[in-house]
Amino acid sequence: MKSDNLKRLIILCFSLIFFQDMEHPVAQTLSFISVTKSLEFTSSDLPIIVIDTDGQEIVDEIRIVADMGIIDNGKGQRNYITDPFNDYNGRIAIELRGSATLYYPKKQYRFETQDSLGNNLNVSLLGLPPENDWIFYGPYDDQSLIRNVLAYKLSNDIGRYASRTRFCELVLNGDYRGLYVLMEKIKRDKNRVDILRMDPSDTTGDTLTGGYIIKIDKVSGENVGIWQSSMGTPYQYHYPKADVIVREQRDYIKNFMDEFEWVMKGADYADPVIGYFKYIDPDSFVDHFLINEACKNVDAYRISAFLYKDRDSKAGKLVAGPIWDFNLSFGKAWFQEDLFLIAGWQVDYNSHHPWDSFKVPFWWEKLSRDSIFVDRLQTRWNELRNGILQKENLHHIIDSLIGSLSEARLRNFERWPGSAGDHSYADEIYMMKQWIDSRMAWIDANLGYLMPKNDLIPGKFLLRQNYPNPFTSTTKIGFDLHFDSRVKIELFNINGQKVIELLDSRKPAGYHIIEFNAGDLPAGVYFYKMRTGYFEDIKKMILLE
Repeated sequence: MKSDNLKRLIILCFSLIFFQDMEHPVAQTLSFISVTKSLEFTSSDLPIIVIDTDGQEIVDEIRIVADMGIIDNGKGQRNYITDPFNDYNGRIAIELRGSATLYYPKKQYRFETQDSLGNNLNVSLLGLPPENDWIFYGPYDDQSLIRNVLAYKLSNDIGRYASRTRFCELVLNGDYRGLYVLMEKIKRDKNRVDILRMDPSDTTGDTLTGGYIIKIDKVSGENVGIWQSSMGTPYQYHYPKADVIVREQRDYIKNFMDEFEWVMKGADYADPVIGYFKYIDPDSFVDHFLINEACKNVDAYRISAFLYKDRDSKAGKLVAGPIWDFNLSFGKAWFQEDLFLIAGWQVDYNSHHPWDSFKVPFWWEKLSRDSIFVDRLQTRWNELRNGILQKENLHHIIDSLIGSLSEARLRNFERWPGSAGDHSYADEIYMMKQWIDSRMAWIDANLGYLMPKNDLIPGKFLLRQNYPNPFTSTTKIGFDLHFDSRVKIELFNINGQKVIELLDSRKPAGYHIIEFNAGDLPAGVYFYKMRTGYFEDIKKMILLE
C-alpha cells in the first residue's frame, strides 16, 4: 500500500512538471476531498472531472472562463484524484443551465471547450466524438439516476440519434459535487444532428431550404428566438441561432411550418399526395411517438421538443427529434396523480391537463389518430417489441447502467441526501422495472385503440385488464365509457361471494382509471365485474402474498 501511494505521488509530481508549460493547466494538488465529515473522496471507478473557476461563481446565461481537467485511465482501471489529467486539461467557458432545475441545490451546467484565445476548440471528451459544446447533467430529482441516460440509449438503439453520455464524478473548486453525466448538446454537427450548414448568405434556391433545427420549449436559456405559427403554435429557432438567422431564413422556416399546419388542419391532411406526407418524414415521427410514449415522458411533444429539416436536395422533410430531457419519465412525473401512472397517451396531455399552458401541438393529436399513421405505429411497435424493447433486453440495459454506478451513487446520495428519496435505491429500480413492464404491456393492448379522436370519446364500452396483474398490494383498473353513464364495479372471490364494491357512481364519457388497494385481503384469485346500463363484463385478477 505504501509503495502504491509513493508511486502516485511520483506521478503527481511528474504531471505538474509536465503540464507547467501548458497555457491553462489545472493544478491537482489534493490527495482527498471531503464528501461529508465521515466520508472522503480519493478515487473512483468512473472518470473524474475537476473544474477550477479561480473563485468565480458560475451563473445563468453568462459564461465564465474556468479550467477543467479530466482523469480517465480507461475501462476497468481505477481513477485517483492524484492522477494526471490525461483526457482533457485546458480552458472552458461555463454557465448554469435548466429551468426548474436552477432551483435545485445540485446544479446543471453547459460549457464550451476553448483554446487559449477563447475560440471554440473541438475535442473528444471521454471518447465522445469531437465537438466544443457540452452538458454536465446532474441527476437530482431522479432517484434512479439513469432515466435520461436510459432514454437516450434506447433512442440511439432504435436508430434515432440522441445525446451520447458518459457517467462521471465532478469536483468543483475543491468541492465534491457528486455523480454527473457528460452529454452532447443538441446542435448541427456531422456527429449530432447531421444536416447541412447554413450561412447568412444562404438566402435563395436550394440553400435556403435547410438545414434548420427548431424546437418547442420553455423560454429560458441563452439566445432564445420565438415565433408563433399562424395556428398559434410557439416555435423557437435553435439553428441557425436567433442572433444569426437572417430574414429570408426566418421567413422560409416560418412559412414551411405554416403550410404544414394548414395541411394538418384541413380535411385532406392524410392524402398521400397533398397531405402531411409531403412535409414530414413519417418514420421519424413514428419513432418519436413510440419512444416518448414507451417512456411516458411528461414533457413529450410540448417542452424540449426538437424538429429539424435538411435541404430539399437532401430529401429535406421535417424530422421529429432528437429526444431531450427525460428525467421525468419511466413513471416519474410532476404531479402526484401522474406518478407511476401506466395508462393513457401523453399525446392526449391537453385533455388530461387542460389548465397547463404548455400544450401538445394540435397536429400531433391529429396525426396520432390517422389510420395510416397508426398502421405504421403498430408495425414499428411490433418490430421493436420483438427486439430492442423486449423485457429481457430492457432489464439487461438497466442492470448494466446501475451496475456501473454501484460505488458512485453511494457518494452522490451522501453529498445530496435530499435526492435519495423516501425509499431504498433497490426499491426505486424495482418500481421502475415493474412500471416499464406494465407500460409496455399497456401499449401492446391499446395501440390499436388510437383511432379518430372524436374528442377522446371511446367508440364502445370496455372493461380493461387490471395492471399490474398479478399484484402484491395495489393495482389499477381501467374502463371506457362511450357516453355518460352510471358505473358499478364489484370484487368477488373465487367462490362468487361479493368482497367489496369498488365503484358506484356516474362518470362522463371517456377513459377512466380506479386504483384498488387490497389491504388485508388474503392472497388468491379474484374477479371484478363492471355493469353500466346494458353493458356487463368480468375479468380475473391475482393477488400475491
